[in-house]
Amino acid sequence: MFDLTLSFDNGPEPGVTSLVLDVLAEHGIKSTFFVIGEKLVDPERRRLARRARDEGHWIGNHTFTHSVPLGRQRDANSAENEIGRTQAALGDLTHESRWFRPFGGGGNLDEGLLKPSVVGYLTRNRFSCVLWNAIPHDWDDPEGWVERALNQCRSQAWSLVVLHDLPTGAMDRLEEFLDRVKAIGARIHQDFPPACVPIRRGEIVLPLHSYVSSIEESV
Repeated sequence: MFDLTLSFDNGPEPGVTSLVLDVLAEHGIKSTFFVIGEKLVDPERRRLARRARDEGHWIGNHTFTHSVPLGRQRDANSAENEIGRTQAALGDLTHESRWFRPFGGGGNLDEGLLKPSVVGYLTRNRFSCVLWNAIPHDWDDPEGWVERALNQCRSQAWSLVVLHDLPTGAMDRLEEFLDRVKAIGARIHQDFPPACVPIRRGEIVLPLHSYVSSIEESV
C-alpha cells in the first residue's frame, strides 16, 4: 500500500484537460493543475482552468512560457517575467498557498530549477514551491508510462506524480492507471508530500542548495 498525489503540468489544453477532468470526477479524485501562463490568454483554455478550480482542483503556476528552466536564465527579471506574469494571469484562480512549480527540462531535479533571485522572489511574495518525486515520462512514452508510474509509486511511501494534460495520447490511459492503483490499495491525496515542498507560503522549510544555480545574471 502506498500514498499518491496526482498533478498535471503544461495545460490547459482543449480536448485533453476536459478528458482528465472527466476521469478525475468519475473517480472522485482531486488534483492540482500547474498551468502555463501564456495559455490562459486563450478563452477556451482559461475556461478549462476555471472548470478545474470549480470542481475542487487546485491551480498552480508553472511559468509563463515554459521555455528555459529558471536556474539557467541569465535575465535578472526572469522571476517577474515567468512567475509574476503567470500569477497575474491566474487572477481569481489562484490558490491561497500560491502554488508554484519550476520545470527542469525532462523532469530533472537539479540546480537548473531555480536561482537566488527566483528564490528571493518566491519568499518575498509568499509562494509555495512544489517539486516532485515521480516522473513517468508520459509526454514521450504515451503507451508505456503507466507501468513506469506504478513502479515508481510502489518504490516509495508517498509519490507526487507529474503527468501532462497535453495532446500526446498519454491521458487516454489515465483511467487505466487509476483503476490499477486503486486495485492495489493506494491512498490518493490532494495535498503534497512534505518532502516535495521546500518553500511553503514564503518560508524555506527544506534545504534548497541542490536546486539553485549560481548563475550570473545580466540586467
